[in-house]
Amino acid sequence: MNKKIWIAALLVTVMAVAAGCGSKPTAAPNQTQGAGTENNVTEVEGETITEPVTAEPEENTTPTESTEGSSEEETTTTPPSETSTEKPATSESNEKKTITVFYTDEEELELHKASAEISYASDDAKYKATFESLQQSKDAKLVPLWSKEIELKSVQFKDGALTLDIHMPDTARLGAGGESYALDALKQTFFQFDEIKSLDLLVDGQQTESLMGHVDLEHPMTRSE
Repeated sequence: MNKKIWIAALLVTVMAVAAGCGSKPTAAPNQTQGAGTENNVTEVEGETITEPVTAEPEENTTPTESTEGSSEEETTTTPPSETSTEKPATSESNEKKTITVFYTDEEELELHKASAEISYASDDAKYKATFESLQQSKDAKLVPLWSKEIELKSVQFKDGALTLDIHMPDTARLGAGGESYALDALKQTFFQFDEIKSLDLLVDGQQTESLMGHVDLEHPMTRSE
């Protein structure tokens, strides 16, 4: 009887020891964590539960590089060139004037006046154009007393005094009546300009006694009052 009790007590002791050994916590095995992963270990009544925790990815703190260049190209806009329609200004502008010119008739009986238009840019040009008007006529009945063969070499005007220097070939000479009319036509044509007070006529730069050898030539000729 005692032996059975002792055996029973021994069994109870062995079972108690076995039960105690079975309730010891089991250590969780070492695990190698993957990149970016953490394990939470929870112990519940003798059991170890491992919950995987995924780590949030790190934010990229590298600043985004600007695709725009550090310097901007400046665009220079050149205004289109304008084409001027205006005529270039000249240093001298031509003026037109209607003057009175004196001629003779075919028989050289008297003087006849006619109108002529001249264009000039200066006083000297005006006097030259006036002399040229004495050398030509638009009316066949009016005969110029100053031939186109006569060359006007120079024109000078100063302080009311006009000087004309001419070259006259022998073929341009007239008779006594023609010479007198020629000088009268010259004086009446030029003295219509109020600024001219005297007129001197030179032949090849020289003062001559007579223009064509028939009538005395005054130096200078003056306006008749």
